[in-house]
Amino acid sequence: MSKKKSSVERVQAALEELDIAIDFQELPQSTRTAVEAAQAVQSDVGQIVKSLVFISGANQPLLILTSGTNQVDENLVSQTLGRKIRFANADIVRRQTGFAIGGVSPYGLKNEIPIYIDEDLLQHPLVWAAAGSSHAVFSIAPQDLVDTTGGKVITVH
Repeated sequence: MSKKKSSVERVQAALEELDIAIDFQELPQSTRTAVEAAQAVQSDVGQIVKSLVFISGANQPLLILTSGTNQVDENLVSQTLGRKIRFANADIVRRQTGFAIGGVSPYGLKNEIPIYIDEDLLQHPLVWAAAGSSHAVFSIAPQDLVDTTGGKVITVH
């Protein structure tokens, strides 16, 4: 009988399959917020990937990966997607992604959901994203993030 993988182990396994340059780190300090993550990895807040789960239409989840300095303009994104979006609550986030808020990773998701990526992330040589917990992160080139997630690059603010 195999032991169930933790959310961090799920992300690590997914990252290992990508065959691209990744710097995975488990840290003693929290990376739950963009500011905490930037301090922990000594980067600019704009290089932090906030993973935000929204619901659209008939309870369809979607994941927006946005720069740590940006707020998602729900009206703008709703217009872009052609359907209204709203923030998902913590229960929906966990049920759809397998992660708790503050540790949602674009890799190792429990369910396949559409991913949209803030165009502002592409201006950085490297970005940092959550790796399954509020103490685990990884760095990745933004274009690798787009290519490996299949995410669609959009304007979010």
